[in-house]
Amino acid sequence: MMTAHDRLLEQVSAGFVTRFGAPPLCFVRAPGRVNLIGEHTDYNGGFVLPMAIDRATWIALGPRADARVRLHSLDYDETASFDLGDLRKFQMSWSEYPKGVAWALQGSGLSLRGWDGVAKCDVPMGAGLSSSAAFELATARAFGVASGFEWDAPRMALLCQKAENQWVGVQCGVMDQMISAVGREGHAVLIDCRDLSTQLVPLPPGAVVAVMDTGTRRGLVDSAYNERRAQCEAAAAAFGVVALRDVTTSAFLACEEDLHPIVRKRARHVISEIQRTLAAAEAMKKGDSAELGKLMNQSHDSLRDDFEVSSLQLNAMVETARKTPGCFGARMTGAGFGGCAVALVNANLAKAFTGSVAASYQRETGLEPQIHICEATNGASLGEYRSYGTHTTWSPYSTIASPAE
Repeated sequence: MMTAHDRLLEQVSAGFVTRFGAPPLCFVRAPGRVNLIGEHTDYNGGFVLPMAIDRATWIALGPRADARVRLHSLDYDETASFDLGDLRKFQMSWSEYPKGVAWALQGSGLSLRGWDGVAKCDVPMGAGLSSSAAFELATARAFGVASGFEWDAPRMALLCQKAENQWVGVQCGVMDQMISAVGREGHAVLIDCRDLSTQLVPLPPGAVVAVMDTGTRRGLVDSAYNERRAQCEAAAAAFGVVALRDVTTSAFLACEEDLHPIVRKRARHVISEIQRTLAAAEAMKKGDSAELGKLMNQSHDSLRDDFEVSSLQLNAMVETARKTPGCFGARMTGAGFGGCAVALVNANLAKAFTGSVAASYQRETGLEPQIHICEATNGASLGEYRSYGTHTTWSPYSTIASPAE
């Protein structure tokens, strides 16, 4: 039976043949992610607990002998074409992401060669599942294939973050790129955003992760994301530390009345969220779904009340999920202001859960949600697409080893 991944691979393969007249040499993929807990902690030097999901950007590619990159997006039905020796920014569009990655890679001293490619993504865009990071890491992996440089997952994550920060102009933390680079099947990854050390954390037995798309979208560049980041920096400065990760709960409680009320709320969220994230990792190691769900609930309430990045639709989705049988806990995920929520659900009740939540949410909001049970998958990888009569399969050459091992 053909899977969704097989259909995507067929599309990028056929698209490559149509546009470039020959089969692709290979394929690369890089996944999106859902963050189980640890929101707005990454740029504060804290901890995050995401998992790479079975939604990804796929690129069929063939190396070129020159410095030209031609990349066609099936999602936008457009082709980006640029010379690696003459990278220029234009009006913001999807094509600035591969240019930004090229700029960051070359700026780090890597020598790049051109390639032809066709890309398609099944990570919902603008939903808080890091479609941009998936695109960046897939692009970096494609450059690795074409140029022959050694793949270093944490280094590639940092360079892709640099591309998004300094070329695209979105001041994201490093979490999205890191999990797309180092994700591991069956596990979330606890990431220390200060030193990028990682630890594999198994998903609780008998529980699955539901990603619940509210049908609303937000634009990070135009949102309050950068404002929240500045408020966190102001809070850190008030405590005389580099980042809020360095402020203990007791130190915060001793000085919280000296902070501006808004800054106080932002700091309270970040400091408590870091502690919740570490506690969640311990709960997962013990297989304690109930405790993990409780921490997820607390995280959402803090994001809603102290960090103020939720929305009416996200709150409705979370409350609907919490009231549905089988739900251990639910929270918004991603930067906020729209997009997705995430729930930890009893595996035996998952099918009934998705149907009930979708129907209840639609009745309450008038919006049609998309709810998916997502599996934890491996990070950025490359491989080939093999056909055996009527059977097709993705065959990885190598899956990028995680430093968590």
